[in-house]
Formats: sequence, C-alpha cells, structure tokens
Amino acid sequence: MLNSNLPEPELLKALLEPLLEDFSYWFDRSAKLLETEEIPFLSDEDQSDLLARVKHAQQEVGAAKALFQATGGQVGIETAALMPWHRQLAECWQVSARFRSWQSAPPGK
Repeated sequence: MLNSNLPEPELLKALLEPLLEDFSYWFDRSAKLLETEEIPFLSDEDQSDLLARVKHAQQEVGAAKALFQATGGQVGIETAALMPWHRQLAECWQVSARFRSWQSAPPGK
C-alpha cells in the first residue's frame, strides 16, 4: 500500500515512475508484435496504422520519462495526457489477445 503521508515529490515519483515504465514496456511489446507478425484479422493498412500510433505513443512516453528524470521527478503528467496512452494499450491488448486466440485455434476453424 502506498504511504499517502509521503511528501508530494516522493509520492509523484512512487506513482508516475512505475506507470511510465509500464507504458514503455507494453508499447515495446506491442510494437514488436506488430512488426514481426502478420495479424490475419487486420488489413495491412490497419496494422501499419496501429504500429505508427504505437511508435508515436512510444515517443511521447519517452519524452515524458526524459522530462520526469531531468527534473528529478518534480514534473507530473496530466490525466488527459495519460488517457490516450491507456486507450491505445487497451486496443493493443485486445489485438494481442485475439491474435493469441487465433494462434491457438485448431486448423480449419
């Protein structure tokens, strides 16, 4: 459980730093999937579009992490900036789950 008595900079670091790391991790995994696999239920255009959006989100997260680190954890991120990343990851997770399901389906189904 997070200690709500932490001074604001430490609380921000305790919350935001792992969140940014999670975004980086999942966007990296999503990019690798989209770069290395042909997703049969996505058109080439849709897969390319999703990959481009993931790469853009990776750049945004990277910039936010760099700013956060450069300021010693003194800078926060508005929820409005986090929500598009969250929605993007939810879309990626859905594609990944559907792809895994497709891979595990018996041939001919």
